[in-house]
Amino acid sequence: MNQVSIAPCVLPAELDALRMEVRDFLSEELRDYPAVERAKNWFCASPAFSQKLGAKGWIGMTWPKRCGGAERTALERYVVLEELLAAGAPLEAHWVADRQSGPMLLKYSPDVLAPRILPDAARGLTYFCIGMSEPDSGSDLASIRTKAVRTGTGWAISGSKIWTSGAHHAHYMIALVRTRSPEAGKHRGLSQFVIDMSLPGITMRPIINQVGVHDFNLVTFDGVEVPDECLLGQEGDGWQQVTSELAIERSGPERYLSSTQLMIEMVGRANSDNERHATEIGTLVAEYATLRQMSLGVAGLLEEKREPALEAALVKDLGANLEQAIPQIAHELYADGLAGTPLGEVIAYTTQAAVSYSLRGGTREVLRGIVARHLGMK
Repeated sequence: MNQVSIAPCVLPAELDALRMEVRDFLSEELRDYPAVERAKNWFCASPAFSQKLGAKGWIGMTWPKRCGGAERTALERYVVLEELLAAGAPLEAHWVADRQSGPMLLKYSPDVLAPRILPDAARGLTYFCIGMSEPDSGSDLASIRTKAVRTGTGWAISGSKIWTSGAHHAHYMIALVRTRSPEAGKHRGLSQFVIDMSLPGITMRPIINQVGVHDFNLVTFDGVEVPDECLLGQEGDGWQQVTSELAIERSGPERYLSSTQLMIEMVGRANSDNERHATEIGTLVAEYATLRQMSLGVAGLLEEKREPALEAALVKDLGANLEQAIPQIAHELYADGLAGTPLGEVIAYTTQAAVSYSLRGGTREVLRGIVARHLGMK
């Protein structure tokens, strides 16, 4: 049986100055930001805040300068992300572009789309959404039916995508579609396209999420025409590309820092004389420390230009388990006197939001399937 190990990664001491710079910036920018808003974390959008991050050079940090980036290291980016997430900064507007769409364009269209689109993304002005899931496809991503058909000048795309977070304010979507008949092979007939969301033939229907917010969307394409240059990578290579993209999506510290504001509020209200408080919160802190070391190890692999699909799946699955456990522990530790308090508001929000943590970026079953295959168990 194979084994899984994530080598430790120690952040260089010189990154401490960057960490303090980010903290100073956040203490000023988020001085009056309410706890319940911080609890929304990277699922709350603020275009104005994204533009401030862009001005600091903290979006697209690892991208080449010709594409608006700062050519900094993956570890520098990790430090900035860790501080932003721990502070509950509103990151959703630029999040997908920074995390995965930018790297995908740099990898598969470095000379055409990346230099054209990414400079404004690095400034916090251009946003992306992800077009993977479809109605009736469930977790079987390869069963998608949205198709692209060749035309005289490019491709015509028809079909629909669902659970597309932030599509209503995104400028572009990277969509996985079928370009060959399923007879060519379930996984072989797929391709990715960069779709300008302002094109005719695109309609959008909002889906209100479990906390009552318009975040998700059902996006429908009715013969949307895109030029050949919007085919990302090679026709038919979409499955390999999207697998690489999902590894990026699952590998960041956001996969265990989404419930951090609740943890902060719990520590702030902890009773040092209460043995159960000490035991439960101490256990959570230990789990956070372990996940941070694992997540840092993934960042180290990215710095080495490796694709940590397995390691990212582990961090994402274990991180979701922790984040979903915290609200229940909070309810048990702080059962009374919470009405109108920041802790009460954060518990209420996180309890509802945490349901989705084991769905976004891949379900628990999908992630464990990845691990099982590596271990030779499947």
